[in-house]
Formats: sequence, structure tokens, C-alpha cells
Amino acid sequence: MFGDKKTSKSIPAGAIECLVGERMNIVGDVRFAGSFIVEGRIKGTVIAEESGDAVLKLYERGQIEGQVQVPQAEIHGEMLGDVVSEKLILGSTARVRGNLYYRVLEMAAGAQVNGQMVHQEEPRKQLAGPEAEAS
Repeated sequence: MFGDKKTSKSIPAGAIECLVGERMNIVGDVRFAGSFIVEGRIKGTVIAEESGDAVLKLYERGQIEGQVQVPQAEIHGEMLGDVVSEKLILGSTARVRGNLYYRVLEMAAGAQVNGQMVHQEEPRKQLAGPEAEAS
């Protein structure tokens, strides 16, 4: 499952550090480093640590409702919110309702985006986090 190169080309075998299972729901913000696979649901902001090598993979049945800020994201499921990523891959089953801020974009036929797609040289600085809103 995890080491299958056909389903996880961008994630090296054995490098998964966190998995949200299909029957799991998380309400609240998530900060992570390394590889993060989402098969369940998250309602909240998902932010990668500043290390620069973090990868988020949202599987076909997975859903994230909230902002996402990661160096690399691979979306095959439902994304309800803005995504800020250096490298963004949208699979054929991706359904996005929100704006995409990216430096490199790969989009398969069949992917759906309802929002703006904005190329940025420095996309990680595009969205303000909760700290900026309080100021």
C-alpha cells in the first residue's frame, strides 16, 4: 500500500510520517513535516513546517476544508479552500473550490478547479495566516 510506486510516485517508500485514515475526522489546524497522507477529512488549516521538503497527498476519498500551505501537494480528492504550494499536482479526480497559488502546476485531464489559478514565484508568502489576521 505505502510502498507501491504506482500510487505514490512523488513520495519515497517508507517516508510517510503521518496518515489520516479514511474513517478519521480532524477538526482543527494541523502542522506537519515530512510526508502527510490524507484519506479522511480535515476541517482546518494545514501548514507544513518551514523545512521545505514536506509533501501533502490528498487521496481520492479525502477532503480538506481550509487553507493549505505546503512546499509540495498532490490532490486527488476534494479541497475546499485556498492552496499555496511550490509544486502542485492535480490528479484526474481532484475537485478544488478555492484559489491555487503555485510555482509549478501539473494538472491531469478531468481535474476540476472552481477558483483562480495564480502563478507565483514565491507562493508560500501569498496567504496570510491566522496571526496576520489578528494584527
